[in-house]
Formats: sequence, C-alpha cells, structure tokens
Amino acid sequence: MAKKTTDPNVNLEDKKLQDLAPDKEISAGELMTTDQGLKINDDTNSLKAGERGATLLEDFILREKITHFDHERIPERIVHARGSGAHGYFQVYESMAKYTKAGFLQNPAVKTPVFVRFSTVAGFRGSTDMARDVRGFSVKFYTEEGNYDFVGNNIPVFFIQDAIKFPDLIHAAKPEPHNEIPQAATAHDTFWDFISLTPESMHMIMWAMSDRAIPRSLRMMEGFGVHTFRFINAEGKSHFVKFHWKPLLGVHSVAWDEAQKLSGKDADFHRRDLYDAIEAGAFPEWEFGVQIIPQEDELKYPFDLLDPTKLIPEEIVPVQRIGKMVLNRNVDNFFAETEQVAFHPGHLVPGIDFSNDPLLQGRLFSYTDTQLSRLGSPNFHEIPINRSINPVHNNQRDGHMRQQINVGRSSYHPNTIAGGSPAQATKAEGGFSSYEERIDANKIRARSKSFMDFFSQATLFFNSQSEPEQNHLIDALRFELGKVETVAIRERVVGLLSKVSDLLAKRVAEGLGMEVPKPQEPLNHNFGADANPADYQDQPNKQGIEKSAALSMANTVKDTIKTRQIAILAADGVDATSLKTVKTALEAEGAQTKLIAPRGGFIKDNKGGAIKVDMSFLTAASVVFDAVYVPAGAESVTALTDEPDAIHFINETYRHCKAIAADGEGVALLKQSYVGAKLKNGKSDAIAGVITSETSKPDVLAKDFIHAIAQHRFWEREKKDKVPA
Repeated sequence: MAKKTTDPNVNLEDKKLQDLAPDKEISAGELMTTDQGLKINDDTNSLKAGERGATLLEDFILREKITHFDHERIPERIVHARGSGAHGYFQVYESMAKYTKAGFLQNPAVKTPVFVRFSTVAGFRGSTDMARDVRGFSVKFYTEEGNYDFVGNNIPVFFIQDAIKFPDLIHAAKPEPHNEIPQAATAHDTFWDFISLTPESMHMIMWAMSDRAIPRSLRMMEGFGVHTFRFINAEGKSHFVKFHWKPLLGVHSVAWDEAQKLSGKDADFHRRDLYDAIEAGAFPEWEFGVQIIPQEDELKYPFDLLDPTKLIPEEIVPVQRIGKMVLNRNVDNFFAETEQVAFHPGHLVPGIDFSNDPLLQGRLFSYTDTQLSRLGSPNFHEIPINRSINPVHNNQRDGHMRQQINVGRSSYHPNTIAGGSPAQATKAEGGFSSYEERIDANKIRARSKSFMDFFSQATLFFNSQSEPEQNHLIDALRFELGKVETVAIRERVVGLLSKVSDLLAKRVAEGLGMEVPKPQEPLNHNFGADANPADYQDQPNKQGIEKSAALSMANTVKDTIKTRQIAILAADGVDATSLKTVKTALEAEGAQTKLIAPRGGFIKDNKGGAIKVDMSFLTAASVVFDAVYVPAGAESVTALTDEPDAIHFINETYRHCKAIAADGEGVALLKQSYVGAKLKNGKSDAIAGVITSETSKPDVLAKDFIHAIAQHRFWEREKKDKVPA
C-alpha cells in the first residue's frame, strides 16, 4: 500500500511529470510512423491503381490517418466548453491538522502538483473569452492520497438552490433553440424569462451583472468553492468550510465597452494573457483561503450554510489564508491536457467531505455522467492529465481504452487467490470514511424554509458596491433587459429588482423607459403542482451588516503594476532619454512594454539609434493595454499627430479610464485628442490618471505614472465624459 510521505525532499511535481512523460511524444529528429510504429515511406501520396487510377482500399496507412482525423474531436463540454489551463503547485503555510487530516494540508515543505482550468460557462468552444459570464475556476490537486478536485467559479454563489433545476437554467441561458442565437450571452428572452420566475437567482444576478463577470485577467479574479464542505480532523471532529482563492495581483475588471471591443480585436485575450504571463516567468499566484465554522454553529447565522445562493460575509467569518498556489508551466498540448482534463467535486481525499447542500448533491451524479459521455469511457481516469500520482489498485476492469494492464487471476473482493489483495484500508492507513451524520427525516420533495430568503444578500451585494460599480451593474441590466423582446418578462425582472433596491429598480426602469411595477405576488415560485405558493414566499432576513468591503473591487490590491501591459506610442525622432527612462522604470516594476509606431520594423530616435517596433497601429489596439505613454520628441509627436489611429488610441484609452502619461512634446499629442479639451492651461492636474510633464523630467513622471497604473482605473471620468472613441 502506498504511504503518505513526510519527507520534505520528495518532489511531487517531479512524480507528476514522470507520470506524464511516457505518454509524451517528442518528434524532433524522429522518423514518421503509423500508430503501430511502422515507419512511413510516403505520407504525401495514397496507394493507387496506377498514377492516375483509383485509390485502393488496401491503403491501410491512408485509412488509419483519415479514420483518426475523422474521430479526433470529442463532444465539447455542455457548460464550461471554452477553457484555458496551466500546471503549477500548492504549498500550505502551516499544518491544518486541527481542522482536517487531508495530507496535502499538513506539511509546509511539500509542493503538491496542481492543474488549473479556467473557463467561461455559456459559450461554445469557439466563443470569445470576453463574454459577460461566470468563470469556472477548477483545481486538480495530485496528492499522495489520490486526486482532490476543487470545482468552483469566480463567483461565490449560484443561480439555483437545487440541482434538479440545473438543466432548466442552462437550457434557458444557452442560445435559443429555434435559431441558436445569441452566442455566449444571456441578453435574450429565454434566460430572463427563467430568472423572472426564479427569485432565488437574484443574488447571483447581482454578481453576474457586476464587473466581476468581465475580469481583466484570469490571473486577477477570485475563485470560490460555492458550496459548503466539511473539514474532518483525525479525531473525527467536523467543521463546515467555505473555500476561496485570493489573487495576489488583486481583483480587477475591464469596462463593458472595452470587453465588447476585445471580443473583436482578440477573442483569445484571457487565454493569451495567461499563457504569455507564464512564458515570461510572471507566474500567477493565489492564496488559498478558508472560512471555518464549527459544527455546533451550523444554525447560528441569519442564512442557511447549505444554501448555495448565499455567502458568508467575511466580516462575520474572516477568511484565513492557509497556503499559496503558483502556476508555473503551460500545457504541452491543449487537447491532451486542457481539453481532456476531467474534474469532479466527488474526487475527495480523507479529511474533506460533503455537506447536504442540494445543489452539490446533484452535481455528484452529473459530473461522472458528463465525463462518461464526453470522454467515452469509464477509464477517463487513465488519461495522463487525470492520472493519480498515487498508484491505483482495485477490481475494476476492461472497458473502452483501458490502459492499465492488470495481472493475476483475481478481479473480485473478497478473495483468497490473490491473498485478499487489494485489501480495504483502515482509517489509520488512510482509508476514506464518510462523515457519520445522524439522519432522522421523512422522504420528501420539499425545500427548507431557511432557504426562502431570496433578496437580502442581493441587497447586501448591491449596497456594498462603490458608486462606479453600481453604475456599471445598472448599465449591464439595462443592456441585458434592453435586448429582451417580451415586455412582460422585463416587467417581472424589474419588479424583482425592486425587492433588492428601490434605487436599482428605478434606474434600470428609467433606462428601459418604463415604470417600476409591483412584484408579482405570489412570486411565481412553483415547487410542484400541488404546492401551496404561500408556503414558498420570500422570508425577509437581516444579514447583520449593511455593507461588506470584501464584495467591492474598489478595496482590492492596488500597489503593484506587475505584468501590466503598457503601450508606448512613438515614431522617428523620439527622444531617446524620455523613452528609455520611463520604459526602464516600468519594466523594473514588473510591467511589460510594447512600442507602437505608424509602421513595423524599426524607428530611429533623436540620436540616430535604431529601436525595434513591437506593433504598428494596424495590429495594435488600446483595449489590450492597461496604460499608454507618449515620450518626448518633436519629430515623433508631429508624425503621431498626423496619424488618426494614434489619436483614436489616446481617446479610447481615456474612455476606458486607464492611466495616460505624456512627456515633453508628447503633451501636444494629448492636446490633439479628446483629452486636450480637459486640460486646464495645458496641464493635467485636474484629470484623474493623466500624468504630464512639459519640462521633460521623465524620471519624475515615471514615478507618478507607475502609481497611477497601480490604481487600475479612474472610473470617476465616466461621470462627465462620453468620449468619441
């Protein structure tokens, strides 16, 4: 039997790489073969009856190649079809033995290999990264006790309370069945029809319509386990636990207009950003956090811990950061790893167990069923990316694509032929045992009255947002409902919004040109043909707090510009000192710079030096950058002033509330843009996030520019400005 190691010198990452290595094909310098290893002499011409004759059926090389091609696509995931993945490791900060016996949470010296897949939910594989959508955030821990799968999202709650409604939710959110429109979007009638009849969704709708649904980067979003789980320690004591991932770069978003333009300019924006950051050695990092609740406090709170539409405010139960995850290696093959990885919330290790969350319980069936359909075999665990580093010993046999070669006569338990092997593990040997929970209840299709508070946490979320975030949420609802053609659906949704916030409902209604209707009573909540609607009406519940700072991105990390993408606009004659000083300062802080010019190739600075151009205005777009800098140089600025794309670049950067800096003559380019109308006496003191220095002191300007970039966005510009960009 495999034993847990406490040897800090054991590198589990190497064990996982070794596990993948026998299946990794490295073809450099090798001769071409068939799948059976036969060397191929001609891969260009099929076997024919004469040079101009018919192709012969006996051409087994052609048939193997074409057959493999015809079958190389597998069914895409029904949800979370579009994803990005990377390898890395996790280390706990200190032993969590007080709460859990999970081996990977004990030894701070051990690096546990992980594979992480991020995804959008609603769109197909070929859709855009930048849809307004929930993001999947799933982590496979390759522990010495077996694989543990964290299957979560970047939003801590969900639309529904019971898994039986999941097919209905996804059917409503997907493109409408009569015309398969729209793609990767919920701005249509069927989705909002479902939402208008499902008031338990209102908390999730606040998150999905907020800026959380359009993250700046996969590296800059949180992850949540959504459900309440259990920690079990060696003595069998249970604690409830909520799981969190906190990005060290902070939680940041893009503007909605920016997201729509990115979908056209670079539909792979998030995927490319993750890949490029890892290739550049700027490894994404998250801290693993837990909210721990003693078993005896299960009913202590004004919300039900088993309700997946509720979160635990961090002011009530703080998040303890117990470890760190680092992603440090891109995949070698997207299909073999990112596409074939199979996550399942039922892949547990000793020390972690389920709660009775009815959404979680239903998912335990759904994930296995999905993997069987998508990967075609119960042997999906033998695909290298899914393979446990802990040896697998059981009596399961055969099936499509079986890779393990089992030896011996015994394939059953109990047996004497194989000496009783494989034997059952005792708890002391690390055998998994489910938490013993007393159950005394009637078999019934019903829902606890403690689940009937549909609106109080939605209100808490909206009230916790900063003013710009509230404005963005309101605009998102106006956009989504403005696409809904059925007036009655709009009315029902706005009626529900009035139970979240009168201000919210009023402003959304104004944008739709309607009055705020009274919510329909009863709330169209049908729990069965014979159910009494009065039994299932919203039960107002006080959360104990009016606002939660953790729910607003305004309070996130704003002290770093690591991995931020900075555009430098220049042409022939650019001031060499102005360019180099600021570029060096930005890169010293971990930012990445790109020189954008009217043409590709090279430009010459004012000292005759050649500078390589990274992009021309034809291939560059402001929306893929976090800030823009215009260095000094009269000749360079004159050329840029005559370049309409340069003016548009500045206008669009300003519209999306990003930091802008200009040195010396570079200020003249700003004056030719919309920004010029905002300058007072040619100075930028009154414009948030616009840094200028007409005296050409680039070292001073660089310091102020770096601080401005770290703030991420200057949303206050949106109050006054509708920039023509």
